Amino acid sequence: MPEQPAPPTPDAQDTTNAHSAHSAHNAHSAHSARGAHSARDTAVPAVPAPRGPVGRQGPTAASRRAGLLLVLVLGGLTATPPLAMDMYLPSLPEVTRSLGAPAATVQLTLTACLAGMALGQLVVGPMSDRWGRRRPLLAGLAVYVVATALCAVAPDVETLVAFRLAQGLAGAAGIVIARAVVRDLYDGVAMARFFSTLMLVSGVAPIVAPLIGGQILRVTDWRGVFVVLTVVGALLAALVWVRLPETLPPADRHAGGAASAVRAMRALLADLPFTGYMLAGGFAFAALFAYIAASPFVIQEIYGASPQTFSLLFGLNSVGLVIAGQVNGKVLVGRVSLDKVLGAGLVVTVLAATALLLMSTGALGPVGLAPVAAALFVLMSAMGLTLPNAQSLALLRTRSAAGSASALLGTSSFLVGAVASPLVGIAGERTAVPMAIVQLAGALVALACFVGMCRPWAARGNTRARTEGAGS
Repeated sequence: MPEQPAPPTPDAQDTTNAHSAHSAHNAHSAHSARGAHSARDTAVPAVPAPRGPVGRQGPTAASRRAGLLLVLVLGGLTATPPLAMDMYLPSLPEVTRSLGAPAATVQLTLTACLAGMALGQLVVGPMSDRWGRRRPLLAGLAVYVVATALCAVAPDVETLVAFRLAQGLAGAAGIVIARAVVRDLYDGVAMARFFSTLMLVSGVAPIVAPLIGGQILRVTDWRGVFVVLTVVGALLAALVWVRLPETLPPADRHAGGAASAVRAMRALLADLPFTGYMLAGGFAFAALFAYIAASPFVIQEIYGASPQTFSLLFGLNSVGLVIAGQVNGKVLVGRVSLDKVLGAGLVVTVLAATALLLMSTGALGPVGLAPVAAALFVLMSAMGLTLPNAQSLALLRTRSAAGSASALLGTSSFLVGAVASPLVGIAGERTAVPMAIVQLAGALVALACFVGMCRPWAARGNTRARTEGAGS
């Protein structure tokens, strides 16, 4: 997006609106392949360069024509990854019994899918910049459908891990290209509003996916979950084929996206505060993914809850994360320094993880499901303060390479989460200690990176000034 002057004294509402637009734009991972390439703005020639706060820019004619159908298609693409990950969670204990594999190996099916989604973003983004949006998207969806169907018939856990990796690699096309299409069609506040809609879908999908998965297990086994995912993927591919036109004109395509992204990422990693925020967000995500990978075993195997009860608790924790994120964006931004909110979120995460470790080791005596569920709820809610602010503060370090920065943040978080996943099952499925240790270690490393590399006490005034001036 072209540079714009910072408004001298924005009010709280303008600051919040501009923050939404700036954060949503920088979250566009497909644009990462373009780096600082200014040609991207020609994809929306009807939109003039922003003047004043970004939050006052209107939608383009193309975005108005797209309408609700575009929301349906891109919302489905955005929801595909959480559906693929979270609808499968309640069936993890059953997969362990069905395939006769240890819990740590079965949790590699989550790791493989997550790693595929991380690496796939770096591949599909440049492809879509070179060949347009439709062809890579349709190819990715076709591979996703085939890989998901193969997961349903996997004879052993090793084959299932391989198919889940392919599923994640192909599913990354939806993550990257959905955001690329939004960037092609929208600008300014219209883009921010559309991204808010997609982010709402991303927040709702993890809530409903385990609920759906739990209900599927009432009538079939874990293979039926993948059958349902296959049908959903096929329907989405058909909808994209029929209703989603090409949004990147041939004149705006280029072949140098990957090289530009690599150069931009190298420069970003040389910036110590950027790297500090990136690591803080990545290791906080490790604590989050440790919960995702281990909670089915902790809640169901250790505390004896049913798959349906686990699904309800998982959904409640997702609601806590969404509410905390909304409080962050609508109440705290523009009133409290982002560094302060990020630091508070990390401290709360450390405290919640410490409580979980004490309960899991028996240091607090016998505890039931309720205290553990409460600590997990606090930890998940703290992520609504930690993850978006770590990303926002990192993205404030760059304007010209915002897309590359967003891709680097997203990929690093996915990879750290993929590494954390198998560690939570290293001691078997009858103890929650590994989960609590991984969560506490991730939170402590995140806090150390934030304090040691970002030095918020030294740069707080300047960062806050830049935050308010940039509308973040």
